[in-house]
Amino acid sequence: GETVRFADAEHHAWFDPTLWQAVSPSEELEPSGHIFSVDEERVPCRYDDVIFQPETSFRINIDSSQRVINLRSISLMGQEFSSPEAWAGYLRGPSAPLQFHGNGTLQVTGTSCSDKSGCSCGNAPDGHRICAALLRASGRQCPALTCQSPLQPLGHCCEVCGATISLDFTPYFDLQKYRDRLVQALLSQPKYAGVQMAISKVDKAQTFLGVIPRSSTPLIQIVLIDDGAGVQTGTAAEQLAADIMEHITQHGEALGISSAKMEVASGSTLSRQVGSYASSKITAGTVSGLLFSLLLLGGILFLYRKGKLRSLHRLPTLRVPRPWDRAEDLVSPAPGSDKGFDNPMFDVEPPSVDPGEETGQETAPKDHQVFYLNPLYDASETET
Repeated sequence: GETVRFADAEHHAWFDPTLWQAVSPSEELEPSGHIFSVDEERVPCRYDDVIFQPETSFRINIDSSQRVINLRSISLMGQEFSSPEAWAGYLRGPSAPLQFHGNGTLQVTGTSCSDKSGCSCGNAPDGHRICAALLRASGRQCPALTCQSPLQPLGHCCEVCGATISLDFTPYFDLQKYRDRLVQALLSQPKYAGVQMAISKVDKAQTFLGVIPRSSTPLIQIVLIDDGAGVQTGTAAEQLAADIMEHITQHGEALGISSAKMEVASGSTLSRQVGSYASSKITAGTVSGLLFSLLLLGGILFLYRKGKLRSLHRLPTLRVPRPWDRAEDLVSPAPGSDKGFDNPMFDVEPPSVDPGEETGQETAPKDHQVFYLNPLYDASETET
């Protein structure tokens, strides 16, 4: 007879993009065409529907850096689970432990993305698992690139040649409508037949001093790549990016785009190229703010020149004595010293010994004494 060897069923991992295929709502495979996804979005996102083909068996590792892996629904064994209660009941059955193993937990929410500007995928915490699986399948290294200063899109494992555009948006922005508009107006042109585009909402991490994580900011990321080779690598994507920026300049405000930043790396450029756009409302606000600041500074300077403001040297100061200065004052007082103590919290010159002598310093009224208790000063040291 013939010897049959079973493949290792333990090595299949949930966060392996090579195991997943995107399908349309009619459950047909989506053609690759002009649209692709960055690597983190090639694994089911938190608002996606997951389908395991009926009458098939599987076992998959769901190790994750997240406490739970959220999904909108799961279909398996000919059943669709779209509510937390129904899915929890399936997990208590005998099949679930055989199909899913690892430290992660799949959770069905039954909710869709309700934000018309899109929702981030949510796979960033497991990005390292996604990239490890892809590199393992491709020989553990990213492809060699011919462009200078290649780009690193958010959510993508390897650098690319081409272009990226980052959009800041307003509440009026509609991601699906904008993507359809780009495909119909620009991407479908014959000169861009070899260009592919990924567009989605991503979370850009914000850091303090470039090191300490602080927060994240949502933005719309457009990634453009092409099938050019050699010096032609990325040139078609570069041209499309320029057309998109021109389109944003003309229609961005109406589309809900407040600002845009473009970066380009192609085989024909020696360094990374950068372009930007800002809404006229933002530009007008910035100019108004600068004019207001200049007027405010001018007014302060005018009042100062007219003598309406006190000069800086007449303002009260806080003098912090150095330890060695205090030691010199205590050990070797100057001749004629009145043995007063210099309180760093009260920097006022002592009044003159001669009551009739005029002085430029203000003194407290004679009939009202104010005492300041200084814990660093022992009165017994200066008693005579």
